Amino acid sequence: MLETPLIHDTDAGIERLLEIMRRLRDPQTGCPWDIEQDFATIAPYTIEEAYEVADAIDRGAWQELKGELGDLLFQSVFHAQMAQEAGHFNFQDVVRTMSDKMVARHPHVFGDKNRDKSVDQQTRDWETIKAAERADKARQGALEGVAANLPALLRAYKLQKRAARVGFDWTDMRDVLAKVAEEANELAEARDRLTQDQVEEELGDLLFVIANLARHLQVEPEAALRRTNAKFIRRFEAIEARLATEGKRPEDSTLAEMDALWDAVKAKEKRG
Repeated sequence: MLETPLIHDTDAGIERLLEIMRRLRDPQTGCPWDIEQDFATIAPYTIEEAYEVADAIDRGAWQELKGELGDLLFQSVFHAQMAQEAGHFNFQDVVRTMSDKMVARHPHVFGDKNRDKSVDQQTRDWETIKAAERADKARQGALEGVAANLPALLRAYKLQKRAARVGFDWTDMRDVLAKVAEEANELAEARDRLTQDQVEEELGDLLFVIANLARHLQVEPEAALRRTNAKFIRRFEAIEARLATEGKRPEDSTLAEMDALWDAVKAKEKRG
């Protein structure tokens, strides 16, 4: 197949990327790996790329973010190409659908609705519009539409948010805290007499309530846990660095030694 000028036109924008994707999937001259893929095999890469975007943002790695956003865009292009081949839709349909959705969900920007609202009120309006869209799709249950492949903690957060919309929620955060303590105590008291499967279920109950506590605190639990993961890595690496100055590694040290170093690192961080 002859190369099209579009492939090498660095100013061609999205049309160039679409043509590259089409060529990669060409049954005769494309890449064997790309040709073999389907929606199911590509989906894990899509999720991975989304997390890499979030990671670059968390680290403030703006030059990396440019590349990670490109990787995520390529995932959309890949799925759209496969959909076009199957006769479902094409990339322009994706763009049109998203554009129509954004216009419809922002009547205070693109319509005649009042723009003079708080962020909280705009969020409530957004949820109202989304609820109406779900009703148009004839969805019956309040929990329908929460993606099954979301990370479990984030899905728990979203499920409880949906349930709260129809009144299934604690009104006082102290009730949530009491439930956290109750679930933790149940797990601690029953640990020695439960099967491993039951322990997993009880721990799941505790994590589910923790997700609800995060919602009441207006904290997104995945973001909070990512932040804590980063903090743990930072502090543990500091422990390793201090031990290295003494010619030691963590496995050569006692827990008491590492605890003392942890407290020192923590105190230093708090002092700024």
